[in-house]
Amino acid sequence: DVQLQASGGGLVQAGGSLKLSCERSGFDRDDYATAWFRQAPGKEREGIAFISDLDGRKYYVDSVKGRFTISSDGAKSTVYLQMNSLKPEDTAVYYCQSDFDRKFDDDRSWRKYYRYKWRGQGTLVTVSS
Repeated sequence: DVQLQASGGGLVQAGGSLKLSCERSGFDRDDYATAWFRQAPGKEREGIAFISDLDGRKYYVDSVKGRFTISSDGAKSTVYLQMNSLKPEDTAVYYCQSDFDRKFDDDRSWRKYYRYKWRGQGTLVTVSS
């Protein structure tokens, strides 16, 4: 049974850092991909970072490039999102979502939350000014 669980959210001041974790269980192959999404109140869920288990490629949305880093542990059981230089506009519920890597063959398809089969519960990040 595939499951995802995001954690690590909290309250941080602008300019601070947080590291989110996405614990993955039931992933028994090497060709998955995982992305971090976020959803602010009244806004659509947006994809912000992507990582492939298959070839390690990574994608980022422009608004987080240079500030956020997606990575996975050696066993690929956990995917992380290191968030630095946080801004109030980063405030949102953050989710991790996964599916097979073959579904994301360009640098745009990964940003659509509805393309992913597996979704975990979110973790709230609040950045104060």
